[in-house]
Amino acid sequence: MAKDPDYGAFMEKFVLQPSPSAQELPLSALTFAVKDLYDVDGYVTGFGNPDWARTHPAATSTAPAVLSVLRAGATCIGKTVMDEMAYSIEGENIHYGTPRNPCAPDRIPGGSSSGSAVAVAAKLVDFALGNDTGGSVRVPASYCGILGFRPSHDVVSTIGVIPMAQSFDSMGWFARDPVILNRVGRVLMQLPDVDPVNPSQIIIAEDCFQLSAIPSERLTEPLFKSVNKLFGGDLVKHAILGDYVKEKVPTLKQFMTEETADQEHNIPSLTACSSAMRLLQRYEFKKLHGEWVSTVKPNLGPGMSERIWEAVRTTDEKVDVCHSVRTELRAALNALLGDCGVLAYPTVLEPPPKLQCDPIQLEALLVKAFSLLSIAGLSGFCQVSIPLGLYDNLPVSISLLAKHGSDGFLLNLVESLYKNIQEEVGIAEKKGY
Repeated sequence: MAKDPDYGAFMEKFVLQPSPSAQELPLSALTFAVKDLYDVDGYVTGFGNPDWARTHPAATSTAPAVLSVLRAGATCIGKTVMDEMAYSIEGENIHYGTPRNPCAPDRIPGGSSSGSAVAVAAKLVDFALGNDTGGSVRVPASYCGILGFRPSHDVVSTIGVIPMAQSFDSMGWFARDPVILNRVGRVLMQLPDVDPVNPSQIIIAEDCFQLSAIPSERLTEPLFKSVNKLFGGDLVKHAILGDYVKEKVPTLKQFMTEETADQEHNIPSLTACSSAMRLLQRYEFKKLHGEWVSTVKPNLGPGMSERIWEAVRTTDEKVDVCHSVRTELRAALNALLGDCGVLAYPTVLEPPPKLQCDPIQLEALLVKAFSLLSIAGLSGFCQVSIPLGLYDNLPVSISLLAKHGSDGFLLNLVESLYKNIQEEVGIAEKKGY
């Protein structure tokens, strides 16, 4: 594992200065790093794999998302390590080393935007760009104890970014400070500064919290108390999300199996959502990269090789069903949330697993994680992961989800709530909870 002062976060370091400006810009004096799937003019975009880097020329232009934050006054200091071909949420890379989790050094950092999350958590940069297809911003944000934002699908430019599965890819980012998280989002999405709008309701997904390895009160109390203080407690509602999804997304029946029917260890309808999401991602990945994988036969790490070759062998069976699931889920969540409604649930169900954990055990944990990650993944809604300090000396978090296109509203809400949430977390930690 990497032991350098940069926590093994960087593929290469360089400096891209912001455009000169006489006026104060929104990201002036801030530094950032970019995941190694964003094009930077003159550099090879490595996509987490040496064979990919070897078989692709240097980029001849810089991704518009990177240019937009440079023009807003930020300075880029390098490219960050990522999981191979973005096909993992673990954060381990056999070729380039695993970035060291500053929050829990014996644990995985989460991926695939591992280096970007670690660079922010280690205070090497103020913010960092990643991307999130299946969970690649939300998971490392949770595991590294920082803020991570997955925007609504297709609201941030994907030009000059290597795709992984195009109908899921969202260009997310990390920060430690909610004000910076908000500013970066407004630049990337070209949003005006507007006054915050109060949420109409905060829906607690009770069944998701009950499934978590962390006591549900430890995750929900800081949010409850903060919402109560700022907006009044009558905004908080409760729902059994799994039952709601099962009723409103009938096509999911085609992904229900005896294995997923075990209600003690999973939420069957959300596990079925995860199956649909992962199948569609495999199919899209194959269409994009199957030919390259089959021709080059790249050297891939353990676990990664099996996953990528499984995708290459995927057929179009059930792909149409996946699209129906997505349409039904989006409509169901729109109806549940209404205007300015927010759904709260754990970002992940477990604290970060140990480094070099048993692959079978790790895969089981990740499958459980995907049941929650698929909510935003399939719907294309925006989601933010908010750190909630340490429980048993390991980072824990909560997520808020809002409708597609509500990104500015959600960023403002996080900025409003964050200070109160952290104060409540501090009280919980002092009680040893």
